[in-house]
Amino acid sequence: MLHYKVIEIFTSEEARAEGKPLHSAVVEYVSGLRIAARTIVTRGIEGSYENGEVAAGRLEILSYNMPVRVTVILPASDFDRVVSHLKEVVADGIIAVRDVEVVSHRTRGLLMPRRTRVREIMTRAPRKVDTTTTLDEVARLLLSSAFTGLPVVDEENRPVGVIAQGDLIYKAGLPMRLGLLAQSSSAKVDAALEALASRKAGEVMTKPAVTIEEDSLVILAVERMLGKGVKRLPVVDAAGRLVGMLSRVDVFRTAVKECPDWAAFRQQDISVEGLHDVSEIMRRDVHTVRPDTPVEEVMRIIDCNEIQRVCVVDSEGRFLGLISDGDLLVAFLDRHPGIWDYFVGRIPFTERGRRHRELREHLRARTASEVMNTEIVTIREGAPIEEAIRLMLDRAIKRLPVLDADGKFKGMISRDSLLRAGFTSSHTHEG
Repeated sequence: MLHYKVIEIFTSEEARAEGKPLHSAVVEYVSGLRIAARTIVTRGIEGSYENGEVAAGRLEILSYNMPVRVTVILPASDFDRVVSHLKEVVADGIIAVRDVEVVSHRTRGLLMPRRTRVREIMTRAPRKVDTTTTLDEVARLLLSSAFTGLPVVDEENRPVGVIAQGDLIYKAGLPMRLGLLAQSSSAKVDAALEALASRKAGEVMTKPAVTIEEDSLVILAVERMLGKGVKRLPVVDAAGRLVGMLSRVDVFRTAVKECPDWAAFRQQDISVEGLHDVSEIMRRDVHTVRPDTPVEEVMRIIDCNEIQRVCVVDSEGRFLGLISDGDLLVAFLDRHPGIWDYFVGRIPFTERGRRHRELREHLRARTASEVMNTEIVTIREGAPIEEAIRLMLDRAIKRLPVLDADGKFKGMISRDSLLRAGFTSSHTHEG
């Protein structure tokens, strides 16, 4: 048996609290606590009050201040703080409490309320460009932003496309991704941007823009992101004008803010269904290398597989660290400027080696253990995905290595996998 309390408030339609109907104020308060409680509001068909007033639906009585009962059922451990608040806000009504033994409490572990609308969580007044904006200006905006894409609007502020890092690389010749470019010398950055200055956003943007209306449900927006393979959506009003941007980070921030502490629920013997743990959503086919692997081979793996990082593991599979393309660029750029060519996408890997034989020999002599980053945030494979979301937001990381209880590397989870597992309609279906 689970020890719960029931709080009942006998009040009326006219009772007010915090500038709204009392029953609405109570429901919002309890909901905002994100505890294992449920509320129900019922409206009576007839009743009476201390002052002799009779409320009824019959025309001859001419009284429409109908009786209302608000019932809250909650774990006994949360009772004191809830009832003390209600005693303060209920200025017209009777509060009654009783003990109740609950034989089962089951709930579906949604990471976000089903009815959350895009306009409630989107980023307002986003950065944007128009079709005539030069690409060097676009790149500078992206380099100074946390995002890697911008909406392109027409003269009426309607999105006509989106320009992202991939458009600059594959259509305009940007030599490397923006994260790497930002770690390069100012001369390299200036040269790369100067090469873009003659072209306009309208020439290389991806069109048409995949948008979402501000009144749409967030779960529908997430499905659109996943279905179209985009990381963010321009948000439009009813007239199609840009009013915001919705990114995966916006969705995750809302989950962290709104999601109850499901682990605490489980500790109260409440059955939480529908939640995934990290092991269910991680990608297992992740590239790994041994600590004695030559750096040149590490770079070949990154280059040939079009990835940005590899994990370093020992002979028993224990996680030792991680090597990203950024780590490699920073490690060698000062002493070997030729490392730049190894990250320029249009130059074949073998050609890069021929151009810089001295550097190539140096890369062969250095090993993964010498350049790997060992200060890496990891997560256990049995952890709930809401913990992964919090870690990735707090540390601003896009990939999270997954380890078992013995520290062995099991796989990697990404923002995309978290989005698929926690926020699609298959997980938060309308009921």
